[in-house]
Amino acid sequence: MGIREQLLADITAAMKARDAARLDTLRMVKTELQRQEIDLQTQLDDAGMIALLTKLLKQRQESAESFAKGGRPELAAKETAEIVVLEGYLPKAMSEEDVAAIVDEAIRETGATTAKDMGNVMKAVMAKLAGQRVDGKTVNGLVRAKLS
Repeated sequence: MGIREQLLADITAAMKARDAARLDTLRMVKTELQRQEIDLQTQLDDAGMIALLTKLLKQRQESAESFAKGGRPELAAKETAEIVVLEGYLPKAMSEEDVAAIVDEAIRETGATTAKDMGNVMKAVMAKLAGQRVDGKTVNGLVRAKLS
């Protein structure tokens, strides 16, 4: 079962269970999915769905952090609950060691030696990591450290 089918089945289950918090989050994902598909004029595959869910997850993490800093723990808790729901649809995040191995491989393939080559290395690494759950800041930090 693909991510889309799982999402729709979980919306139905949340309605039946009267789980309002989960239902709100799933409906938000479905709305964002539909908006994205209308903009792109195509149906997203699982890799596109993962990218969308990752984007939504990152937004929720930033919001939760902002609410916590702003003294709004109730809103931070709501965002954290949404994060838990979203993480259920994403593959397990890659470890830093796995990402470092891919960075090393990309550096060898591109022949990069200085920080000036960082753009080419980042492009190669992100192409290899397509469809995986990985933080771009982590990749950037690893590439920068290896090339300096």
